[in-house]
Amino acid sequence: MTTRSKRSAKSDPLAPFSAPVRRWFEASFEGPTPAQAGGWEAISGGANALICAPTGSGKTLASFLWGIDKLAREPELGTGVKIVYVSPLKALSYDIERNLRAPLRGIGAEIAVGLRTGDTSQKERREMAKNPPDILITTPESLYLMLSSQVRETLTGVEAVIVDEIHAVAQTKRGSHLALTLERLDDLVRAHAEEGEEPEVQRIGLSATQRPLERIAQFLVGPKRKCEIVDAGQRKELDLEIVVPVEDMSDPGAPAYPSENGPPPTEIEPSAHVRSIWPAIYPELLRLVQEHTSTIIFVNNRRAAERLAKRLNELANGEGEQELPATEHGGHDDPPRHEDTGEPMPYVEIARAHHGSLSHEERTVVEEMLKSGQLPCLVATSSLELGIDMGAVDLVIQVESPKSVTRGLQRIGRAGHGLGEVSKGRIFPKYRGDLLECAVVAKRMREAEIEETVIPRNPLDVLAQHLVSMAALDEWEVDEVERLVTATESFRDLSREQLENVLDMLDGRYPSDRFAELRPRIVWDRTQGTIHGRKGARQLVVTNAGTIPDRGLYGVHLPDGRRVGELDEEMVYEARPGQTFLLGSSSWRIEEITRDRVIVTPAPGAPGAVPFWRGDGIGRPAELGRAIGAFSREAVAREPEDLAREYDLDPRAADNLVAYLREQQQATRVVPSDESIVVERFRDEIGDWRLCVLSPYGGRVHAAWGLALAAKIRNERDLEADAIWSDDGIVIHLPDADEPPPADLVLIEPDEIEDLIVGELSGSA
Repeated sequence: MTTRSKRSAKSDPLAPFSAPVRRWFEASFEGPTPAQAGGWEAISGGANALICAPTGSGKTLASFLWGIDKLAREPELGTGVKIVYVSPLKALSYDIERNLRAPLRGIGAEIAVGLRTGDTSQKERREMAKNPPDILITTPESLYLMLSSQVRETLTGVEAVIVDEIHAVAQTKRGSHLALTLERLDDLVRAHAEEGEEPEVQRIGLSATQRPLERIAQFLVGPKRKCEIVDAGQRKELDLEIVVPVEDMSDPGAPAYPSENGPPPTEIEPSAHVRSIWPAIYPELLRLVQEHTSTIIFVNNRRAAERLAKRLNELANGEGEQELPATEHGGHDDPPRHEDTGEPMPYVEIARAHHGSLSHEERTVVEEMLKSGQLPCLVATSSLELGIDMGAVDLVIQVESPKSVTRGLQRIGRAGHGLGEVSKGRIFPKYRGDLLECAVVAKRMREAEIEETVIPRNPLDVLAQHLVSMAALDEWEVDEVERLVTATESFRDLSREQLENVLDMLDGRYPSDRFAELRPRIVWDRTQGTIHGRKGARQLVVTNAGTIPDRGLYGVHLPDGRRVGELDEEMVYEARPGQTFLLGSSSWRIEEITRDRVIVTPAPGAPGAVPFWRGDGIGRPAELGRAIGAFSREAVAREPEDLAREYDLDPRAADNLVAYLREQQQATRVVPSDESIVVERFRDEIGDWRLCVLSPYGGRVHAAWGLALAAKIRNERDLEADAIWSDDGIVIHLPDADEPPPADLVLIEPDEIEDLIVGELSGSA
């Protein structure tokens, strides 16, 4: 049950605090923000609370300050962890540790803060087990690992858990994983309580604007507890513009770079006559970076981050289209020379890449360079879109549509991070279909029409992971397991039959002989109704902490073992010792490729290939697709000048957008929209039939639809059909078809669709 905070704001929000905390706060800040005032009232009253407020509103301090004050008044500290702060990002954890120091120093509290993430060394972990901190800062995966080992004894006295950026995990299986971890922590605390006590860990969630908030609150506490929502959300002031640097995006008028925006080096390079918009975009990006003190450029994949940082450094050093590697030390084989003196020009590093495949150390270095003003620009993926304090960023540039309104607001909100500041953002679409999506996303960002959060239901792989982890250390009654699991929002509807099916699988009772070689992980005593772990179960748990990854990744390490980052398994498969590649805008030479890692040495000055990672693409949400369809239907008849005013488009962007929609209308008479799906058929260059479904509903719909179509065509017509999908539709290749394919070939009965998709999944990518 969730309730909106209706408490009247007290005349003094600092009333619950001790004198030292009040003195420190009044000396440090002008006054509490709405998020702090409402949050402190709920938290100090002992309620579970979800604090919703925009970036820069002080909600992190709102969540911590009451707990710090309470700890400072306790006579005995150092007996175990009392407050757990869970962050979905490792980088965010380090940020919070730094931001905690100020209030702790200010109130003179001797409170120990500990940090446990995947980057924490074994020595530090052992020390933490012996001398547990009072406040633990950790990630969802590290908290799960702690509960799966003897170090869980340090968590038996936890009083409060703070889950930051909760919206970032709620709609993923990682969130379901965290929900079970929080429930197990609650159970651990209750099991170690003194007789007659029924303690419950207070849960505090911090969220940016989400819809509906009640669903996020329910995810935080589960279906059986109450949660108070402190909604201090307010619409962020945006200075937005969609920029198109060419007159005609369908013919940008410049040849592409040899390797520009094309497939990885392992694939065929695009031919020289291909036209590219990139040579027009790069100078504009460089100009904007040079006009501002601190800029973050967001891209949608890691390869683009590496490539864009490299190009900006080349341009800043007057290299134009020549290949010039951005190196670790800024050294080059043949640096540009001064026109008059002939002296080598100093190398200027204007940008660096920042993404999740860089090591923590590498990311920390570039974050500090941006904050300190040494580096004017970071080119980042989603690794920087959450609440890391990046200091005073004056501009955010988004290259390509952010693919969702929520992500767009998170990213543009990095600029003007403080409360009440205007966030300045510029969006550069890459092609005309992308421009269409950018226009709708920008409009919905202004109106704060973010996508609805959907929480995964009963992800059984996550459940199996936790069941093995629970059974590895203790014996559990199945009834007790069911009570714990169904107390989470993700598994509230889990049936006893589903639970027992998962237990059957883990106990070695498989539905088919094909699974016979899988080793059982638990023992399920059906007579006693209990489960416990088999030999090797705990080792399995600690080596598989997170949810199942989409891709295999190889760690990149220096010869002494220090980690540089990670590469996609497919790139590593194509690579050979002696090759150089870029990672974090630095060049590295491959010395050795082992079973699970790539050993490298720095190669300053050596030109390197830009790496690629698969699985970076994020399908457009259907809700955004519906909005794009509605816009297309109306905008095709509008004038560019009207659209420019209403949709933050520069004049060239507006002209290109209207031309794009009208060309579509001329070609097929109907623009694909929320009300019309367009089906076309034609023969391709080699004479095979192609069937195209043009729809705005996005990759998440089209991927499943494409699978079902391939199955239907194979079953009904005995044809092998390849279905390729994107955010804008599906293309089906029918190599053996003699007759033109009928349009109703793409229509599937609603009651057939699920069986077709499930039947195809095991053989799909």
